[in-house]
This record gives sequence, C-alpha cells and structure tokens, in this order.
Amino acid sequence: MSNNTAFASSSVESQKDFGWTLGVLVRNYQNASTAAMGEFPHGPRGYQVLVAVVSGEQPNQLALAQHLGIDRTVMTYLIDDFVKAGLVERQLNPADRRARIVVATHAGRKALEKLQHDVLGAEDVVLGVLAEDEREVFRSLLRRVACAEPAAVDHGLGACEAMEEMLGTGKK
Repeated sequence: MSNNTAFASSSVESQKDFGWTLGVLVRNYQNASTAAMGEFPHGPRGYQVLVAVVSGEQPNQLALAQHLGIDRTVMTYLIDDFVKAGLVERQLNPADRRARIVVATHAGRKALEKLQHDVLGAEDVVLGVLAEDEREVFRSLLRRVACAEPAAVDHGLGACEAMEEMLGTGKK
C-alpha cells in the first residue's frame, strides 16, 4: 500500500471517529466565532459573560462567576472592563442594599444583539454544508445531547474540564 493510499484510508477512518469529528467541529466553530467577535472585550469569554448578564438570571458577580466557571477574581476584572466599555453597570441590589448586581446597559444590549447576529453568521459558515432545515435539526439534537444528564458518563469532570481534557488543553 502506498503512503498516499495509507493516508487516505487513515483519514477516512479518523473522520468516522466521534472524538476527531467533534474536535474538528469545535475548532472550526472557535475560529469562526472568534473572528466574528472581532475586538469585543475578552472575546468568546466576554460574550458568554454578557449573555449571562443580559439574561438577568444570576443575582450578583459571584453567581455569574460560579455559573460560568470563571474564577471570581478574574470575573472582577472582566466586569471592570465591561463597565469601562459602557456595556454593564454595577447597581445596588434592591433586595439587599449591601450587595450589587451587574446589569447590562442599553449599549451592552445593543452590542450583544450585534454579536449574536455575527455569531449566528459564523455558525452558518461552519454548518454551511447543511441545508437550513438540517441545521435546525442538528442544533436541536446537539442541544439535547449537551443538556442531557450524563449519569452514565460522569467521571467527576465538569463540562469545561471535560472539554479541556478532550482538546488536550487541561491542566495535567
């Protein structure tokens, strides 16, 4: 068997491997979405923070950090940068005047709206080989798999740690 034939056979086999395929998809998505975010503060991580702030489900900065798996001291710097950029404000919590909540500004909501549009465009590029109805089915199935309780697969790793381990970027 020639080297080209062996490579082609190996390449076809690797494309059947779930982990390999998922890794390629994740890298393609990361590259496309990072490019779509341009100079947005803190890139994809900043995008996640702004989505969480706009949702209003986290009562304070600490809850935001825990929800997103971001160290609380790092979250302080992220929020400081967002405040400087006019994307969020720290306001007194009406339920507890000793605490502050993080609230998106009008500019923050508009920035998120634009980012979501741009990220959706990046997703469409990544999923470009699929027809529109196939994209919706793919997204639906992906959500179901991602959000299911992984009882049979749980090895004590959180979602972030498992992804880092899979991509070989985790701490050893």
